[in-house]
Amino acid sequence: MTNDKIVTDKDGNPVIERYKPNERTNHWITAISFVLLAVSGLALFHPAMSWMAVFLGGGQWTRILHPFIGIVMFVSFLVLVLRFWHHNFLDATDRQWLKQMDDVLANREEKLPRIGKYNAGQKLLFWVLIVSMVGLLLTGIVMWRAWFSHLFAVDVIRVASLLHAFFAFVIIISIIVHVYAGIWIKGSMGAMIRGTVTYGWARKHHPRWFEDEMRKRKH
Repeated sequence: MTNDKIVTDKDGNPVIERYKPNERTNHWITAISFVLLAVSGLALFHPAMSWMAVFLGGGQWTRILHPFIGIVMFVSFLVLVLRFWHHNFLDATDRQWLKQMDDVLANREEKLPRIGKYNAGQKLLFWVLIVSMVGLLLTGIVMWRAWFSHLFAVDVIRVASLLHAFFAFVIIISIIVHVYAGIWIKGSMGAMIRGTVTYGWARKHHPRWFEDEMRKRKH
């Protein structure tokens, strides 16, 4: 996208870039790692879900690969945090948005305050994911039998196991909400697949961000 040319989608609607290719790649590496960790973690968590170990080649491979994939997800997510942290601080507009949750759920967006690149729900999810990721990393290190668990007392490993399960539950629920919201707000999924959104979508859902981007195009 350039400043002197309007890019359009297949239907002829003008579009604006929301995510660059490397940002989308970063996001999907994190997402794929999460899915692999979720199914392998559930397989290790309870015998009733042990069949999920098939996705990583069986029980032994699941036990070996799970922590390494966890490191990949954490590093990939850390890059996302470094890219987007400055967009995710709550301000007065976000607090007002949260107070009008009935309008949010009823899709009465014309009554909501003018939102920047992310709304308050997305920002809260961002911080919940940071806390959960750090929690999973630290507790996972304590539990990692091949490398670190011998450094900790049995009681510490037990507490770490409980906390690991708790943070895993929080992050799984958070991602389910994230995916549901992406499907619920039509056009959101396309933004992370194609990288662009229409002017109409941006103006409706993130008007302050849209206006900022339009000002950049003029300079």
